[in-house]
Amino acid sequence: MDKFLITGPCKIKGQVSISGSKNAALPILASTLLFDKPVIIKNLPRVRDIDTMLNLLESLGSKIQFSKNKKIVKIYKTKKQKYFGSYSILKTMRAGILILGPLISKYHKSICSFPGGCVLNGNSGRPVNLHLNALKKIGMKYEIKKGYIHAKSNGKLKGTTIKFPKISVGATEQLIMSAVLAKGKTILKNSAIEPEIKDLTNFLKSAGANIKWIGKRTCQIIGVDTLSQTTYSVMGDRIETGTFCVAATLAKGNLIIRNFNPNVIQTELNILKKIGAKIKTSKDKIHIQGPQKIKSIRNITTREYDGFPTDLQPQFMVLLCKANGISSITENIFQGRFIHVMELQRLGAKITIKDSTAIIEGNVNLSGSEVMSSDLRASAALVLAGIVSKGKTIISRIYHLDRGYEKIENKLKKIGVKIKRLS
Repeated sequence: MDKFLITGPCKIKGQVSISGSKNAALPILASTLLFDKPVIIKNLPRVRDIDTMLNLLESLGSKIQFSKNKKIVKIYKTKKQKYFGSYSILKTMRAGILILGPLISKYHKSICSFPGGCVLNGNSGRPVNLHLNALKKIGMKYEIKKGYIHAKSNGKLKGTTIKFPKISVGATEQLIMSAVLAKGKTILKNSAIEPEIKDLTNFLKSAGANIKWIGKRTCQIIGVDTLSQTTYSVMGDRIETGTFCVAATLAKGNLIIRNFNPNVIQTELNILKKIGAKIKTSKDKIHIQGPQKIKSIRNITTREYDGFPTDLQPQFMVLLCKANGISSITENIFQGRFIHVMELQRLGAKITIKDSTAIIEGNVNLSGSEVMSSDLRASAALVLAGIVSKGKTIISRIYHLDRGYEKIENKLKKIGVKIKRLS
């Protein structure tokens, strides 16, 4: 199993280009099940979750054709359409559940395993009941047998008004995709509005879907009979961008970040400015310089977009370990998202957890040690900690990191980080 060896502390300088968004590409790929015509998707990130989703689509009968650099993929429909989402594929990836709605909408039947991925809500995982209850309202019938969702519909799904009891990115994506070919009008209230969801709706609209936002969290979809052939470029990855912004701020860096629209992460950039980073932005570029002294900050609270993202909470926690006082972060989205704290403590971090709030004591000297990844974003936090720790840090179980960051060690090497992949 691969590990990272980081020798710190490192100073960051140079330029980095952001890859396509994993969290935008996954639902876009799932939605290709709705098409009869070929679809071309550009700026695809080459990460493990994307490979898993492409394998899943192939297992369902889609034909996948890559460009030379594998950043562009053409997806065709074949005559061998299948409807079975296997546990062997879905167990490693949360987004696998997103095939359920498109299969029911297009083919009126599916047998789909419960998904895997990062388990972040204590014992309950990230439950799919929001997906199932909403799909039921537009005409899907289902029963659960031996870990599989056996689902069907009597003909076309039928549009209706659905108010999600809780804001959910996955459930919003699932219902948008399912409603595109449904009969009549579907109105989704209390929807998630993450940029990746807007990217999904822009992709579907490019193929002729009738989707519009009629309020901040209200999405209207009027069903169409078919979707047209389309070519679409996936947005840049905002969590990768945020991770590199934190790296530059943490390591007194001078970094230019390309291939990303800074308007998408204004909340995060404003916090980094308060902490002391100097930031200049243009259309698809961020120039960030880290301060000599990082200021502490109280009451960062994770919220749904356009609030502070839970996917950057672990990375910001590392940053605040080097701030000049006491800081705090409250986690409102996932109960289990403080798993990385024990590993940071092994490096010398002084962090206390009280209920859903982490109190972070700044001005600590971090020292290299052996640590272990627990999930995708925690892995990124440990890499950041290794960059500013004195001596050698070995991070095991980095397959978590490979799920969401494209060749991160190559990008880090180019900007001054002493990092090696050990196989």
